Amino acid sequence: MLNKYARAFFTRVLTPFAAFLLRRGVSPDAVTLIGTAGVMAGALFFYPRGEFFWGTIVITLFVFSDLVDGNMARQAGISSRWGAFLDSTLDRVADGAVFGGFALWYAGTGDNNVLCAVSIFCLASGQVVSYTKARGESIGLPVAVNGLIERAERLVISLVAAGLAGLHAFGVPGIQILLPIALWVVAAGSLVTLGQRVVTVRRESAEADAASASESAS
Repeated sequence: MLNKYARAFFTRVLTPFAAFLLRRGVSPDAVTLIGTAGVMAGALFFYPRGEFFWGTIVITLFVFSDLVDGNMARQAGISSRWGAFLDSTLDRVADGAVFGGFALWYAGTGDNNVLCAVSIFCLASGQVVSYTKARGESIGLPVAVNGLIERAERLVISLVAAGLAGLHAFGVPGIQILLPIALWVVAAGSLVTLGQRVVTVRRESAEADAASASESAS
């Protein structure tokens, strides 16, 4: 849902920056790789240490590369299947690092096995949600469904909650509860989204099979 509106807004905002990078000879693939490395560093260095505010700041600075690289490719007229593949693949890596960082915190100093398991579920379900769409499209189905919580929603909910929870280190009382709440919301929303996509693929595949059978019979 956020993809439809937020992506269009930030694409317009970041277009001048994308043009600047192109003039400096930076390639879209380089931006993709640097952005992913930055997200991983922010998530896997700061989050396991409980430094959620600074980790979120670092991640947010790099996460916009996901919009900049595509913008650069379109401006330069060099959009390619390879670029789309690399971008999508590294998105999964970055998402895994974010929720992996949460899991490491709760498995260690955070000392909460339930929230560790919820973090791992968020990580795994996010990958599966993305896979269901990709797999459905690979067998010729449109997978025409807007899921309840897709990648943009997962990141925004998790990062905003983590950043605010990190204010506990600056003396804001009780605010750390926002991160567990966000993880439960993302876990439940991802489960619903997975169900939406599975149901959609089942319906679309049945319709496609019926159409193929009708054509064969005629």
